[in-house]
Amino acid sequence: MPIEYLRGFTHPARTEQANRRLGYSLAFVAGAANAGGFLAVGQYTSHMSGIVSSLADNLTLGEIGLVLTGLGSLLAFTIGAATSAILVNWGRRHHTHSEYALPLMLEAALLLCFGLLGANLEQHHLLFVPMTVLLLCFVMGLQNAIITKISRAEIRTTHVTGIVTDIGIELGKLFYWNFGTHDKSGPKVWANRSKLALLAGLLGMFMLGGLSGALGFKHMGFIATVPLATILLALAAVPLLDDLAGRLRH
Repeated sequence: MPIEYLRGFTHPARTEQANRRLGYSLAFVAGAANAGGFLAVGQYTSHMSGIVSSLADNLTLGEIGLVLTGLGSLLAFTIGAATSAILVNWGRRHHTHSEYALPLMLEAALLLCFGLLGANLEQHHLLFVPMTVLLLCFVMGLQNAIITKISRAEIRTTHVTGIVTDIGIELGKLFYWNFGTHDKSGPKVWANRSKLALLAGLLGMFMLGGLSGALGFKHMGFIATVPLATILLALAAVPLLDDLAGRLRH
């Protein structure tokens, strides 16, 4: 049933298949928000490595304004991740069905507000750009933390450098020549094909999301975030409704 299928995305009872489905969905959203955000404000907001590097560069060049912007971006991403952990642990402590759905609902609300208000805020460019960067960095931290926590750090949706690195490692194992070695007692090298498929899927969904987000922002503007918020709402809604139904019964 569609309801059971949707419930599985963020239900507390986790399976490897459910984690993969959620990871693919969130990688798509992250790619779309990251690429669309670049068109909106000229900065990628999931790339903390680049932000930290730019901090060092700008500090060396004496660009204090850019240093403060970078520090704000880094802090916003960190606070987003912390907020995700707080919401999950609160839900777990209160035995809710929506412990993993709460951060996604917050992310959906933030993207929805950003999409609906962005066109009006653009008139105030000096205030709009920094606030948008901070908002998107917060959203990226929020999302990356939720899937990291759910999958016990096996899946990340915004850290593409790590994904590509792991793909390279597994490809190295896959193409390693086990025959003709002098040490017959040593273990053979085998690739984790299931992990490789997962990583390739995450990378592909991030790229597909990036393409969709870039096209959406180019042709629709800030309203392009509304479909992304709708996806997140669909992923989070059923466990939240389960909690609401349980409260009404009591």
